[in-house]
Amino acid sequence: MAKLIENLAESVPAWGAKVAYGEKTTVDGREFVPVALVAFGFGGGEGSGDVAPTEKTPEGRGEGSGGGGGGYAVPIGAYIGGPDGLKFRPNTVALAVVAVPLVSALGAALAVIIGATRFTNSR
Repeated sequence: MAKLIENLAESVPAWGAKVAYGEKTTVDGREFVPVALVAFGFGGGEGSGDVAPTEKTPEGRGEGSGGGGGGYAVPIGAYIGGPDGLKFRPNTVALAVVAVPLVSALGAALAVIIGATRFTNSR
């Protein structure tokens, strides 16, 4: 696993800020820097050894291994150059997509809190 991470680090020129902030580009005479929400991760697993007989697992020898990784990038906007310098311009569709799970979780939590308050006040 350490060798895999070392090989990935050598093959990718820059981790960190350059992953979230793309290279500066000029379009129609204006400079812009794309911005993205980036996340990635790696995992691995292993198993072994004789399984005791139970109702759910048959008697036998168990083995296993595995690994994987993944990631995503959501373009949230860009810094666009103008007469007043760089200004952030959000990608409203991507920001809405990113905000939906957060707003849903906050709404569910608020419903639980209100429900708990009503229950304690009705006693």
